[in-house]
Amino acid sequence: MNPAPADFSHTTVLLHEAVDALVTDPDGLYVDGTFGRGGHSRLLLQRLGPKGRLVAIDRDPDAVSAATAGATRVDDPRFSIHHTSFGQLVPTLAALGVTKLNGLLLDLGVSSPQIDNPARGFSFRFDGPLDMRMDTTRGESAADFLARADERHIAEVIRDYGEERFALQVAKALVARREGGLPVRTTRELSDVVARAVKTREPGQDPATRTFQALRIFVNAELEELEQGLNAALELLLPGARLVVISFHSLEDRIVKTFIARESKAEFDRRAPFAPQKAMRLKAVARVKPGETELRANPRARSAIMRVAERTESA
Repeated sequence: MNPAPADFSHTTVLLHEAVDALVTDPDGLYVDGTFGRGGHSRLLLQRLGPKGRLVAIDRDPDAVSAATAGATRVDDPRFSIHHTSFGQLVPTLAALGVTKLNGLLLDLGVSSPQIDNPARGFSFRFDGPLDMRMDTTRGESAADFLARADERHIAEVIRDYGEERFALQVAKALVARREGGLPVRTTRELSDVVARAVKTREPGQDPATRTFQALRIFVNAELEELEQGLNAALELLLPGARLVVISFHSLEDRIVKTFIARESKAEFDRRAPFAPQKAMRLKAVARVKPGETELRANPRARSAIMRVAERTESA
């Protein structure tokens, strides 16, 4: 049985920096696309005026439960939360009658309550079922993927999403164990297999780090979801509205950086040289990393990068 969501705490990364960057109109409508345990949402509500509104979404049922029940409940008429992913942002908001926003916040990756709950299977530090799904109500677990995928597919996932140079060796070891009648079903089993297959690792990094990251990203289609969420921002944000994205590893940040750079340029269509140029749709505003004080208080913030962009073109 999973512990109640409130049993696992979470320290919000770049809390004040994100909210300061996001809120340009206290009476506007904002979306927290990754509610988690509500650190950003609670501060956002403090910054909003009486006419402001905050829509929160999260694909994790535990996060939604934390917002709607018990001591962690958010009791504010300006607030609502919905069980979905930010990849489905446009249809989710359309169902609420929302077509334009004053700001969108995305705090990417896995949260501390997910990491620290052994039943969720996100961490090699605890033994538990090898699940890794952010939405436990749907989709395929990491264990189920490893039980069916061939060696080539497993190696591609670990290489592409984990940037693991020993991806092929890990995949071979996983398939050999499976063919021997012992498919990996727990985090400890996966960690042990990887430890034997990965011969060297950076100082201070567990051999399983990259493989766990890769499987989590793949199982949750995190990079695809990110692309969909960024494209939704272009459709939904009003002129002058802000997009704030906090990333925790290079694959995510590379997508965000490239997206903002691409949309911050005016472009000509070379196939139609006399046509008007495509106007720039975003303006890069800031790149922010946690300061020393935050890093001392919360070491998990060390890899965080926040990028801020502003919508420039009227829809």
